[in-house]
Amino acid sequence: MNIILCNGRRAEAADLVALAMRNHGHFTTMQVRDGAVRGLDLHLARLREATGELFDVALDDARVLDGLRRGMEAAGSGDCTARVSVCAREFERAAQAAQPLVAEDLDVVVALTPPADPAPEPMRAASFVHERALPHIKHLGTFAQFHLARQARGRGFDDVLFTDADGRVSEGTVWNVGFWDGATVTWPDAPALRGTCERLLQAGLAVLGVVQARRAVVLDELPRFRAAFSCNSRGVRAIGAVDAVAFAPDGELAELLGQALALQPWQPVAGGQGRVSSGPGIG
Repeated sequence: MNIILCNGRRAEAADLVALAMRNHGHFTTMQVRDGAVRGLDLHLARLREATGELFDVALDDARVLDGLRRGMEAAGSGDCTARVSVCAREFERAAQAAQPLVAEDLDVVVALTPPADPAPEPMRAASFVHERALPHIKHLGTFAQFHLARQARGRGFDDVLFTDADGRVSEGTVWNVGFWDGATVTWPDAPALRGTCERLLQAGLAVLGVVQARRAVVLDELPRFRAAFSCNSRGVRAIGAVDAVAFAPDGELAELLGQALALQPWQPVAGGQGRVSSGPGIG
């Protein structure tokens, strides 16, 4: 399964060439099962907010949902990994003419690939100092993330955990991170993309009564935590080590995170509405 639609129709070579030549836009990635997505409203909100900030144009949820439906119809399956990107081929023309973009200038690209789950084995991550530009936006500028991940793999690690210049932990290449001391789930508060899975877990843990904290976490204090985990659209994956700090498998944490995620409903694409609250507060 490899299907790409641009503005509700099968993408043509001209579409892909134009979009490939300008690395300016944003996206979200979701797992679809039986035509439904956990946190669909969060994905739609992410796309709306980033479109407004990058292009100063309102994105209609209906364009995204229609593209997803058409893509699944073309695939003949409601099980897939779906990436929705928002770009604007007319951005340069509009900028040169000092004209604002309008909604019709937006290109909504839906790419469907086979469904994916998190790897079963714990991740080993190497820390690197790196701060993404506009970290709150899931933008297309991913060169540094994957370049550093490649360097980490050359050193025998699986991926990268980023810190800022002061050593504060922020995020992974395409995932958020959480830490567990046996009583509290701690979420680092350095600037990062606030992921949909992270927010779903926070909501579920709040329902379960699990204590959560959002605060600065520095590399030097990692040994005090009992366990660590990553989370993204694929789900939750245990972290076995960050640099030389090892974390043992923690069945209690794995069960809590599984329960928290299971509490979040699968929202059908056919009935997506796209309005969402800011989610639970984390102290």
